[in-house]
Amino acid sequence: MVEAFKGKAPVSHLCHWLQLATSSYYYRPGTGKRGAKLSTHTLNTKNGLVTNQHVVNDIRIALNREYCLYGYRTITDDLHDMGYVINHKKVYGLMNRANLLLGKIIRTKGKRRFVQHRKIIAQHPMEYICLDIKYIWVTGERRNYFLLSIMDVYSRRILEQIFKESIRKTDVINLFSRINIRYGIKGVIVRNDNGSQFIANDVKAYLKLMEAEQEFTHIATPEENAYIEAFHSILQRELVDRFEFENFYQAKLNIESHCLWYNNERKHVKLGRITPAEKWNAFYLLNNPNYLIFDSSVQADVGSAGEQPARNKTDGRKCH
Repeated sequence: MVEAFKGKAPVSHLCHWLQLATSSYYYRPGTGKRGAKLSTHTLNTKNGLVTNQHVVNDIRIALNREYCLYGYRTITDDLHDMGYVINHKKVYGLMNRANLLLGKIIRTKGKRRFVQHRKIIAQHPMEYICLDIKYIWVTGERRNYFLLSIMDVYSRRILEQIFKESIRKTDVINLFSRINIRYGIKGVIVRNDNGSQFIANDVKAYLKLMEAEQEFTHIATPEENAYIEAFHSILQRELVDRFEFENFYQAKLNIESHCLWYNNERKHVKLGRITPAEKWNAFYLLNNPNYLIFDSSVQADVGSAGEQPARNKTDGRKCH
């Protein structure tokens, strides 16, 4: 009716005669999501304005604890403790977009083999390997990155590290694939905790295909993975607590340098005050006089930390 007489009288008069609110006439339904858009940054009293991605990363860290099943309101309290000035509505929106709200269940097929003996006694390299993830704070970017380290228990040598903004099951599979090419993982016992990246069906299937045995620590028992936990404590004390990183790449270079130091120069008390590299090489030289000692000066692969070992004449496989 308004449209029919629109040119003959003002719209306000036509709406008044029809007892129709002017706002109802001009209303057009939106095509996007309902509600106000989330602001792109959030104030942190300790670090200033940070992006929403930084907030989500801190939420992931808070939720990554094994027993943590917090909803968005409790996570809001955690963020307040971290210095964030943020309300529960924005936290709900961020968690909803990142699929972090309660209700997501981690499902895994098949039984998990749990640790039978807390302490590992390894008789040779590549008998037991253990791995774990640590958070590394980058001050210049005001956010945490994830560091995955994998260690040979016999020599305490760090075989490989992955440093990224997030670590997924594909990263874990690729890491094992590289280690398998260099050393072989058939018959190796792999010890890890119950992180979602490690209990993933694809990771378990890959290790089974490679004939490696995977065992899981019991929940809330980091002492069952003490060797890699000890290394991460050393990393925290010698590197993270002493330096502030301006960006991801500076942190990555420092982590690579520390890995070279740890493997090749740092004397390990539990090994008899020799380095992990000396312990590793001593075993193979004893069993294979033609073994080529790996070059400790070779730089790491892009995206990882830790030196590249030179191949020996047995193609880097275990010597029995």
